[in-house]
Amino acid sequence: MPPKAKFTREEIIKAAFDMTRTEGTEAVTARALGAKLGSSARPIFSVFESMDDVQKEVLAAAKKLYSEYIHEGLHQKELPAFRGVGVQYIRFAMEEPKLFQLLFMSERPEKPGLTHILPVIDENYSQILASVKACHGFVGEQAERLYRHLWIYSHGIAVLCATNMCSFTPAEIGCMLTEMGSAIIKELKGDVKHD
Repeated sequence: MPPKAKFTREEIIKAAFDMTRTEGTEAVTARALGAKLGSSARPIFSVFESMDDVQKEVLAAAKKLYSEYIHEGLHQKELPAFRGVGVQYIRFAMEEPKLFQLLFMSERPEKPGLTHILPVIDENYSQILASVKACHGFVGEQAERLYRHLWIYSHGIAVLCATNMCSFTPAEIGCMLTEMGSAIIKELKGDVKHD
């Protein structure tokens, strides 16, 4: 009969998640995680087969927390849904920089085009795209183009915040997103005349 686990699965995941939030994913080694739990690394492997399995659980927990931010952005009554999503995306980067880096600044093994990467990196893609369609009346490729442009812009601001390159107030973020969104919407509606 195998020995009884010293820590529960949930306790190990929480400790690894907390370490990732504060120190980054590279800091979560078996030895460091054992020390965080006040033990050696051995009890971890009575619950998990490998540290890769622990990291998968941390990634799932990070995605869950990120989805809570996005859900809040989609349901803010005072902002158009997509602007609310942009604000929440940047807020997540500011408040959870290590988790943002884990989810959105990690190198990918494949290099798909932007059209294909958004559904891969963001499980909330279909909800966000639906909010763009509902809020602005765009369908098909126009809705996807608006989403891509606004995501690129929001992502740039979020990366600047997550890496402490810049710091913006909520009012500044809202203003930047509104200005960029308005310009792109005019372009997509054909209101902008080109020379």
